[in-house]
Amino acid sequence: MAKVTTCREAIVNFEKSKSVVATEVEKVELNACCPPIERLDAVLGTLKNCKHLALSSNNIDKISSLAGLDKLEILSIGRNLLKKIENLDPVAATLTQLWISYNQIDKLMGVEKLNNLAVLYASNNKISSFDDIAALPKLTELKELLLAGNPLFKEYADKGETAQYRIEVLRRIPQLQKLDGAPVTPAEREAVKAAGIIKT
Repeated sequence: MAKVTTCREAIVNFEKSKSVVATEVEKVELNACCPPIERLDAVLGTLKNCKHLALSSNNIDKISSLAGLDKLEILSIGRNLLKKIENLDPVAATLTQLWISYNQIDKLMGVEKLNNLAVLYASNNKISSFDDIAALPKLTELKELLLAGNPLFKEYADKGETAQYRIEVLRRIPQLQKLDGAPVTPAEREAVKAAGIIKT
């Protein structure tokens, strides 16, 4: 039995299980392969119609080989072994959602090129300070952010200061409409206004 599943093998298995042709569908699901995918490769570039590429619950330690995914809007790569965000340039113009929860990422550098990013799920990583999310205010289209489960969130939650944490995030990223699954309220907007938006 092979120790890893290649992207090509995962695509073949997906086609068999769904009775589809991967190059023709908009959502390609390569989640939880057994054995897991460890490395992304150029075969992904053949998925010309793919709008949602799902790669969660594998052992991928590096984002790569996204060239050719010209229609990609959602990249779901949670529950892997990622330590940083990189190599997203090929999909920077089209990507609107990035799901990277449950990895080992300590800084959100690398997302600033994603000009159309509206949703970022980055819970349960290793983000420990506001400096680690300094790239996010540049994302003018960002509307929904998930940071719960990170050390930064836990630091406030452990002291019963979740409300203050929300204000501090919103002071830095005022364009958000939803934070950690909860809509931003008018009262929070007023609190941010009173405290002042932090210019980055």
